[in-house]
Amino acid sequence: MQWHPDRNPNNPDAEERFKEVTEAYAVLADSEKRSLYDRYGHAGVGGAAGGGVGFDASAFQDLGDIFGEFFGFGDAFGSGGRRRNRVQRGADLREDLTIEFEEAAFGTETRVNVRRHEACEQCHGSGAAAGKGPATCRSCNGRGQVRYQQGFFSIARTCPTCQGTGNVIADPCPKCKGQGRVLRQREVEAKIPAGVEDGTRIRFAGGGEAGPNGGPAGDLYVVLHVKEHPFFVREGNDLHCVVPVSITQAAMGAEICVPTLEGEHTLKVPDGTQSGTTFRVRNKGIPVLNGHGKGDLYVEVRVQIPTRLNKRQKELLQELEGTTQVDNQPVMRSLLGKVKDMFG
Repeated sequence: MQWHPDRNPNNPDAEERFKEVTEAYAVLADSEKRSLYDRYGHAGVGGAAGGGVGFDASAFQDLGDIFGEFFGFGDAFGSGGRRRNRVQRGADLREDLTIEFEEAAFGTETRVNVRRHEACEQCHGSGAAAGKGPATCRSCNGRGQVRYQQGFFSIARTCPTCQGTGNVIADPCPKCKGQGRVLRQREVEAKIPAGVEDGTRIRFAGGGEAGPNGGPAGDLYVVLHVKEHPFFVREGNDLHCVVPVSITQAAMGAEICVPTLEGEHTLKVPDGTQSGTTFRVRNKGIPVLNGHGKGDLYVEVRVQIPTRLNKRQKELLQELEGTTQVDNQPVMRSLLGKVKDMFG
């Protein structure tokens, strides 16, 4: 590889060294030439004794197989062997699926409509008519490649007749027209695990399109879109909600029922609770995806102020105001002090 002409353009010295390496490999690759070399040295494989070694591109068939995968020019060595047809994998597919908030939280089993190419049932993916089979391509003699001589290099290119497969369909299957695949609409079962969120992508191995020439199917990727919940807001595995309480409940304390995804939960509101206070309820959130445990539920209480009061209610509030003025004076003074600090 160090002296390969592609890496040393317009370098006669590198070309000579590459020829020497080629001659050495030609000797080592041929048991008869190697035996002559062991007995007579270089003279045994050159001139009259060996018929001349010279540059033999076919000697690099095995070397091209070894290094072609790594350096990408195994075809440049003039491999004379039959092309090894590699099975081509089918294409991956993507489908979008909209699910409910609760389905994302607890998981569900549903069905996804998929339009994909599948192996033809009549020819079993071969593309040939019943009782027939693919014929060897005459353009490349089944190698899948045609060769062009460029200097002392033989360059291989994909055969344009068979597209590199080495075979042609003389009698195509009437159902798939020789393609080996047909387009179908399918309903695929999809199991959605608990804890998924909006944008989660789930891979279903083998759910994609069938590969050409009997190749394996690709994968199906389902992208989830989760609907918003009318009451809960999700942040990671935690849930947030807002619950109204009355002035009396906030002032005197109470036990209130708050909704969760699993039913109602009793929350104790202590006396003197201020509007906007948030309480944490453990393990009432979203299950951890592919893990253990759940998130938490955060409940924010907001004190509801009455908008319409009758005469008696007003009297009671005024009476309450009169009894709390003394208690609230330190709070008011502290608040006024903070305002003065803010505005200098």
